[in-house]
Amino acid sequence: MKITPLDIQQQQFKGKMIGGLDSEDVDAFLQVVAQEMETLIRENTELKEQQSRNAAAIAAMEGQESKLRDAVLAAQQISEDMKANARKEATLLISEAELKGERILADAEKKLVELNNQIQELRREKLQFETALKSLLDTHYKMLSLNEE
Repeated sequence: MKITPLDIQQQQFKGKMIGGLDSEDVDAFLQVVAQEMETLIRENTELKEQQSRNAAAIAAMEGQESKLRDAVLAAQQISEDMKANARKEATLLISEAELKGERILADAEKKLVELNNQIQELRREKLQFETALKSLLDTHYKMLSLNEE
């Protein structure tokens, strides 16, 4: 039987002939009230313990959430830093490659000019050789022609 505060207030005890209360009724009622109070105290204690455990669990979860949030932010920052470094490195590599390409092109152009100069020199030497040979042959031909006469 659940007893409410209203039940306690409205409880009437039977009077004895002399105007006193029936002690058995009072004792029985007090026993019920004591049992109910004991149950309520036990429930209250259990609820307080549960509340304490829940509060501790919430605090632990909040701590873990904070650590997780910090870890996520750190990971995002590291990711952004890595992307920025990769972009810088890529830009540097491209710049170096372009510079190397320009050097190779300049060297090739220089080599081309040198080869063209060598070709011109060889043509000039060939022309001189041909002219000298022709002159020599003409001279020998004239000498042979003079000897035949």
